[in-house]
Amino acid sequence: MAETFTTNVPARLDRLPWSRFHWMVVIALGVTWILDGLEVTLVGSLSPAIAGGLGLSSTQIGLSGSAYILGAVLGALVFGRLTDTFGRRRLFTVTVGVYLAATILTGFSWDFWSFLLFRFLTGAGIGGEYGAVNSAIQELIPARRRGYTDLAINGSFWVGAALGAMGSLIVLDPQIIDQAWGWRLAFIIGGTLALIVIYIRRYIPESPRWLMTHGHPQEAEAVVAAIEADIERRGTKLSAVETLPSLRLRPMRTSWLDIARSLVVRHPKRTVLGVVLMATQAFCYNAIFFTYALVLTRFYGVAPASVGWFILPFAAGNFLGPLLLGHFFDSIGRKPMIALTYGLSGALLCLTGWAFAENMLSAVWQTVAWTVIFFFASAGASAAYLTVGESFPLETRAVTISLFYAFGTLLGGVGGPALFGALIETGERHQILWGYLLGGGLMLLAAVVELFLGVAAERKPLEEVTPPLSIIDDVP
Repeated sequence: MAETFTTNVPARLDRLPWSRFHWMVVIALGVTWILDGLEVTLVGSLSPAIAGGLGLSSTQIGLSGSAYILGAVLGALVFGRLTDTFGRRRLFTVTVGVYLAATILTGFSWDFWSFLLFRFLTGAGIGGEYGAVNSAIQELIPARRRGYTDLAINGSFWVGAALGAMGSLIVLDPQIIDQAWGWRLAFIIGGTLALIVIYIRRYIPESPRWLMTHGHPQEAEAVVAAIEADIERRGTKLSAVETLPSLRLRPMRTSWLDIARSLVVRHPKRTVLGVVLMATQAFCYNAIFFTYALVLTRFYGVAPASVGWFILPFAAGNFLGPLLLGHFFDSIGRKPMIALTYGLSGALLCLTGWAFAENMLSAVWQTVAWTVIFFFASAGASAAYLTVGESFPLETRAVTISLFYAFGTLLGGVGGPALFGALIETGERHQILWGYLLGGGLMLLAAVVELFLGVAAERKPLEEVTPPLSIIDDVP
């Protein structure tokens, strides 16, 4: 391992024009969220068929959802730490492999306990992906495009949700597929799709930023040189590297104590910001999404087999939000855009909750309202992951993303659906209004916190936003 060295690898990565390499990164790594959206929506839509096929009670179906969430939390924590230790590339290969095997095995479940185990392992694979993939994307994408790219990729969760909704309409139709096999086939096909992901990821190199901070500066240089050569071979002339700014680093091994110091001592305000952004959006999202079908069927009389049609516009709004608003996070800036999207979605959620309580909406208009709300909320929620990744040192980036993801998932995945489920059980619209007001109020609170504690990271190199722990000094 090198003692001390000087490198301009970050500057070389940030000056690259958008190229075939970056498209490959987006496709190979971004598909994670599509798989996650597919998983979550499929299980929600197929739960009646799964319950019938395996003889499960409603409580057991709920427990399987909790097992998935618990797996995602533990997977994020374990694989996030391993990602910072052994590299982005190794772990995003391992985690998608875990997802593939566990999802296919879910299709072969024979009883409650096997289904519970396979759902837990599937969640572990997806949870592990969050730290490995988010850190790799942020470290490989040029600074001027980092915000838009990260938001668009995170928003692709809803492409998977739309695919899951459409798939449920097919596998729940007994005239197309035997109901004894429909739900099993959905999981088997979903898992098999991950084989394509594994194949494409073979062409994604290790993050040069990770290599340079772990004592492999020559390998980092070689990776960047190969990317540059490919770009120039395709007709784009790059500027000379000699004029680019450099960093002097001393490789170090980080401990949990280093991670704790980074969160509590070096960047306490950013820690508070990350907790607020992640927890509030997780509560709001999971509370609404996991009880979406219950509201439609119980209060609007929508048939369970038709719920998928109502999920499609909701998913479209969630995907279009980051896609259409994402570039403003790089141009106007992180702080005003995050505050705006959180604030708008919070205010609209409170207003929609009041209209629901007063019985002023039909199923269609309820769906329209949710679609508009989460057009803004989705951009804000995706920016929460971006903020956490940018706000802490490179050496702890993956585990930091995982820690905040785990916290948000635990709070939102358990507290939100449980509270809204209990409120819906009362059958009283005005009781449910309190849940909507709480969710909207939390989003408004997050908007205020962002205005005070937000980080202006737009178009800046990651090393300028947060210097690495291993940095010695800047080299002019």
